[in-house]
Amino acid sequence: MDVQGNTFLITGAASGLGAATAERLVAGGGNVVLCDMQEGVKAQAESLGASAVACVGDITSDADMQKAVALAVEQSDGRGLAGVIHCAGVVSVGKLVDREGNPASLEAYSKTVNINLIGTFNIMRLASAAMTKNTPSDDGERGVLINTASIAAFDGQVGQCAYSASKAGVVGMSLPAARELSRHGIRVMAIAPGVFETPMMSEIPDEAAQALAAAVPFPKRLGKPVEFAKMAEQIITNVMLNGDVVRLDGGIRMQ
Repeated sequence: MDVQGNTFLITGAASGLGAATAERLVAGGGNVVLCDMQEGVKAQAESLGASAVACVGDITSDADMQKAVALAVEQSDGRGLAGVIHCAGVVSVGKLVDREGNPASLEAYSKTVNINLIGTFNIMRLASAAMTKNTPSDDGERGVLINTASIAAFDGQVGQCAYSASKAGVVGMSLPAARELSRHGIRVMAIAPGVFETPMMSEIPDEAAQALAAAVPFPKRLGKPVEFAKMAEQIITNVMLNGDVVRLDGGIRMQ
């Protein structure tokens, strides 16, 4: 699939990985719909010019995501929604039992899974339904879904039960979804980033962030959002990438 001339829906697009991906696709001649709960997504879309429009919405909402998908189809000039790069999500930390012997919050666990996993399923189901109506390419391709997992899906740390479980669910959906949607010519992939320079990382103390960067074998630094964007672009343009998860982590294995 070409980036140029096609329309992509990007969630979590107000900043970080989503914003960098939007910039990359617009630079490659694509059209983008930027979706985020933050009002700042409007300014982000404006900064990208006529090829970008904004949509404020919650990824766990049926109605909001239907509107986002419909807007992308509307912006496509009859070509349909070509791809989704789903970057929206939350980080959560909470031990099963705290120092005082109190159990973890069930509400907090449910919230993390609802946003990171059920929110992913929500956008997948609505976007793929829209993509089935697209005219196939010469390869028979109608669209591509790119989800954001995390290395925590494989190397979860202490206190990451909720986050790791939610991202492991994203990984677990990739292959069965790809198999199911293959009949429609729709590919499904996931990117599992390591430690990246994003607003989420700002929630971690500087000392901890420096320790994480030092733990990366090479390059010995935090990942840059543009490097995630480059991987998303590669998945879009390489039709053989399907049903799998790409670790984008500089070789780090969390302890």
